[in-house]
Amino acid sequence: MLWTLAVLFVVLWALGLMTSYTMGGLIHILIVLAVVSVVISVIQRRRIT
Repeated sequence: MLWTLAVLFVVLWALGLMTSYTMGGLIHILIVLAVVSVVISVIQRRRIT
């Protein structure tokens, strides 16, 4: 599920950059959330194995 959220955040971030319609820092917050989601997923996977 975290990977899905990460991909969604990256897509929304890229669309925001391409359309040049940005809502202030919200666009950059999306990419930060995507990176955090991936990091959490990797950490959780290492704990299980």
